[in-house]
Amino acid sequence: MTVREQRRARRIAMTPDEVDAFLATERTCRVATVGADGRPHVVPLWFAWDGRALWLTSLVRSQRWTDLTRDPRVGVVVDTGDTYGELRGVEISGTATPVGDVPRGNADVPELAEPERLFARKYAGVDTYTPDGRHAWLKVVPDKIVSWDFRKIPGS
Repeated sequence: MTVREQRRARRIAMTPDEVDAFLATERTCRVATVGADGRPHVVPLWFAWDGRALWLTSLVRSQRWTDLTRDPRVGVVVDTGDTYGELRGVEISGTATPVGDVPRGNADVPELAEPERLFARKYAGVDTYTPDGRHAWLKVVPDKIVSWDFRKIPGS
């Protein structure tokens, strides 16, 4: 995977290890898709990060799923901070690809073992993900990652 290098604001960019740690602990991302009319559609979702891809579980009867079926390009932002000097975040641009059954059933899908374990541990405190028959998995492989950590600004 070739991820385009961040060109602006490099002095406040997170290192790759900082990005991994941030995405492993933050809980909510905002996912932007493009509707048939060209308008953006942005929704919050839970996610898992495996160090290479962002994994989203989405209702298959949602506007987001409809949008991504038509145009798989996606933008995702994960951010935190209450004051200016605390602001941190990661923006990912990429392509969303369905993985496994749609909707997710009980079939063994080896590629989903790790994201499902990460997701279950992060949000339920267990190691086993239980499909609900309404959601399916989307794998977002980043084309570009941009990050910021305002705590790196002197005097912030």
